[in-house]
Amino acid sequence: MADTLPTEFDVVIIGTGLPESILAAACSRSGQRVLHIDSRSYYGGNWASFTFSGLLSWLKEYQQTSDIEDKSTTAWQDLIDDTEEAITLRRKDETIQHTEVFCYASQDMDDSTKKVDALQKNPSCVVHGTLTTPLDSACLSEETHMTSCKVPAEDTPKNEGEVLLEATNIEETQAKEKCKDKTCTHTISDRDEDENRSVVEDSAERPKRNRVTYSQIVKEGRRFNIDLVSKLLYSQGLLIDLLIKSNVSRYAEFKNVTRILAFREGKVEQVPCSRADVFNSKELTMVEKRMLMKFLTFCLDYEQHPDEYQDFTQCSFSEYLKTKKLTPNLQHFVLYSIAMTESSCTTVDGLKAAKNFLRCLGRFGNTPFLFPLYGQGEIPQGFCRMCAVFGGIYCLRHKVQCLVIDRESGRCKAIIDHFGQRISAKHFIVEDSYLSEETCSDVQYKQISRAVLITDQSLLQADSDQQISILIVPPTEPGAHAVRVTELCSSTMTCMKDTYLVHLTCTSSKTAREDLESVVKKLFTPYAETEKDKEELAKPRLLWALYFTMRDSSGISRSSYCGLPSNVYVCSGPDCGLGNEHAVQQAETLFQEIFPGEEFCPPPPNPEDIIFDGDDKQPEASGTNNIVMAKLESSEGSKNLESPGKHLQN
Repeated sequence: MADTLPTEFDVVIIGTGLPESILAAACSRSGQRVLHIDSRSYYGGNWASFTFSGLLSWLKEYQQTSDIEDKSTTAWQDLIDDTEEAITLRRKDETIQHTEVFCYASQDMDDSTKKVDALQKNPSCVVHGTLTTPLDSACLSEETHMTSCKVPAEDTPKNEGEVLLEATNIEETQAKEKCKDKTCTHTISDRDEDENRSVVEDSAERPKRNRVTYSQIVKEGRRFNIDLVSKLLYSQGLLIDLLIKSNVSRYAEFKNVTRILAFREGKVEQVPCSRADVFNSKELTMVEKRMLMKFLTFCLDYEQHPDEYQDFTQCSFSEYLKTKKLTPNLQHFVLYSIAMTESSCTTVDGLKAAKNFLRCLGRFGNTPFLFPLYGQGEIPQGFCRMCAVFGGIYCLRHKVQCLVIDRESGRCKAIIDHFGQRISAKHFIVEDSYLSEETCSDVQYKQISRAVLITDQSLLQADSDQQISILIVPPTEPGAHAVRVTELCSSTMTCMKDTYLVHLTCTSSKTAREDLESVVKKLFTPYAETEKDKEELAKPRLLWALYFTMRDSSGISRSSYCGLPSNVYVCSGPDCGLGNEHAVQQAETLFQEIFPGEEFCPPPPNPEDIIFDGDDKQPEASGTNNIVMAKLESSEGSKNLESPGKHLQN
């Protein structure tokens, strides 16, 4: 592949995370010659999504790369001239640490339920890994990433109750959702309504659950699409606007997050979002309902009433809420379920977050959030497809050994890959994880604690089992951080039937397990313990768990990096926030810095306006549009881009 690569480009981008992929699409769309490379074997970097076996292979690969350095590279020192110097890049990714895997489900239907003991950590590893015994057996399949492991169309289960984003009648959609659900086996008449309600309540107290074994999870591993970073899309956010504007939304499908939950006094309850939900809620008194509506109305245009909050700009948002005479119940809802912030955040930040939540309501459903089917990893892949449509060249499993710097000008002039090939360019964009320890010696990184759980039941039972939920669990100790919990059902195409995929995220203070295990114990019961303690049956059973910490390189200023040339730009990895605003803002800022005056990701040209006459001069991107798109659609291996689903429309 290296022999066929051109040796000159306008932009070389190293890393395929979300901000790099957006930049690649924007540069290619503006007519630049783009080379987009990644040393990994999959798209997305730390924004990627994996099948279950792919995730286990990813964990195993991290252990190997921390112990074994790649020696299959060509020496680059002889390729540097006397008038040049080199900045070496990191050979192995060290952004993931403290990985711990636990399996609580039984190994087979006939085996007794048992917890698989985790192996001891290897203290000599840079990336600490604790893996369970069945890991190797689960890694027999070579499928490592979601793009090569999509379920064939004939094997894909029907999307039960998918939210029709174009629909204007939400009630009609919800009615269809209930009818499509397999648990709805007959029509409930008015006469039998009370009887059936009592049956439902009784079944909620004693839930009937299907027994899920570890071997079933491995067998159905292709049904899983597990995100490394847990994110949602605000329906009025920057990423949604960019997806619609650039028409990248045609490469992805989305579902509306169906409910927002709250954890208060040891119970999980649903939070009312709309005006109708507020006044129909049984959790709030009539006085509380009026107080809440009054405060939320103020939040929508708080900038117009600075006298209401200017005296509290130095206070925390939680302190400000107390001054508004809200009840403790309402303060909890506003802080953790509407603003979704830490109690220590400032008053202005809290009001801004609450306003953002409220203005996103109602665009695509009854909550402000969307989730991409097949996982977060679909988003960077969509922008990579757009880059390829306009002539971008892609190389995975392609390592870069160093940046070549001209001593006289101090600018980067080329890269040298692991084949020893020199590739020249005008601008270079590098993902933070590729920079060497020497370059990052003055950088102070934050860490994100992550947990991925597979459970057998939803956190809060409802009429439909196809619920997508988000929950913020408040900290219980001083100095601790709130934990964000996202629960995904099987209709999101991220887990197998009769299971739920749960993501936990918070800012790290210790290891991921130390930060998150207390919340896991509050919300779930390990599978083995449910056989002993019948009182714990009300909680979902925990089948499998993964803990790890991820580097948060957002918020790092360019001046923190040592010796970077002026034409080398750095993209950060995922941040701890719920949305993707930071990645989009960073991509747009860097694009305007590199190409001032150029429009950022303009809409694609109208096919009717494209001139195919060879005598007429036309932009090269337009000429390659149909050719490359035809190749993409004909060779689509991951899933049909036009598969039945709901696409974003403006």
